[in-house]
Amino acid sequence: MRRNNNDKRNEHFVDAAPFNPWDREELTPEQEKYFLASQWQLIWWRLKRHRLAYVSLIILVLMYASVFIVEILAPYAQETRNSEYIHHQPQAIHLFHDGSFVGPFTYGTDFSINMETLKPIYTPSDSRVEKIRFFCSGDPYEFWGLFEADFHVMCPAEDGTLFLLGTDRLGRDMLSRMIYGARVSLTIGLVGIVVSFTLGILIGGAAGYYGGWVDASAQRLIEVIRSMPEIPLWMALSAALPVTWSPILIYFGITIILGLIDWTGLARAVRSKLLSLREEDYALAARLMGAKPKRIIARHLLPNFASHLIASVTLSVPNMILGETALSFLGLGLRAPVTSWGVLLNEAQNINAVAVYPWLMLPVVPVVIVVLAFNFLGDGLRDAADPYKN
Repeated sequence: MRRNNNDKRNEHFVDAAPFNPWDREELTPEQEKYFLASQWQLIWWRLKRHRLAYVSLIILVLMYASVFIVEILAPYAQETRNSEYIHHQPQAIHLFHDGSFVGPFTYGTDFSINMETLKPIYTPSDSRVEKIRFFCSGDPYEFWGLFEADFHVMCPAEDGTLFLLGTDRLGRDMLSRMIYGARVSLTIGLVGIVVSFTLGILIGGAAGYYGGWVDASAQRLIEVIRSMPEIPLWMALSAALPVTWSPILIYFGITIILGLIDWTGLARAVRSKLLSLREEDYALAARLMGAKPKRIIARHLLPNFASHLIASVTLSVPNMILGETALSFLGLGLRAPVTSWGVLLNEAQNINAVAVYPWLMLPVVPVVIVVLAFNFLGDGLRDAADPYKN
């Protein structure tokens, strides 16, 4: 007897094997590793997939690692003056001389003066080959002020010169001073973010958790600070620092000023997060068990958006660096003998000097690189911390 099409559609295909309740699908090692991973591991894996953010992280790690050994990396000591080579143009590195391989070297220069513009002219001499030395003894220095040493990664030839980025008006090597300036310009962002982060967490956390008049007072304070123009406020506070202070006190003074102004954005982000998280069941359970507000905020609420805080920090550090650079460029921030990228750019205020000696603007290059790297890293962290993105 032939069945019709309706009977075929109603057929059910059943496995004839007996049902085994202990039978389960085995996970591959990769799947098991993924499902057992912590939140921070997942964030790290997503960040590595973000190529631009990952490269930015490597650049920042290398630059901050160099802060610890700037004396070794710089070809010259910080204040070494070459009075015979004032405003020397950058020297090029060569590998071949007269068709034969010599190794990294620079050509020596002959000095003359342009009698019309009085500009010093340094003409490379093909007969003077000055080989670059590596891992050598050079200018003496005090390593972190602890002990004297003279070891450098790269040094000029004996009685030679090595001005890869030129010299300034006192004959000081620009590359060496930029390497030394990285120690101040990079760390001032980290120290300033500690002040900003502390104020943002405390004020924003209290406003978001308690609400009421505490929230209203914090919001009015934030609105007053944000309504003031940032750069004039920086200038006013920096100008209030006594000129008799030592460079170390000026350094910490600028750091505190930058931190006192930059905390408002983070405080608002913390407040908005705590307003939504404080009504969650786990926060209510902790409150009913007698936990104090400090413990609830620190142990239960803040960890739930720690990834957002890390992304906010990475986006705030470049603001600190730019703030110090702007103040030092205007002569209201760090002052000599402290060396920072902003202090180096202070010599580039005169447009005539920049037109004649354009390499004086080179300290702006590391500023741009660091700011872009922090911004790309912050964007990558923000995407990696988003649980709804693959």
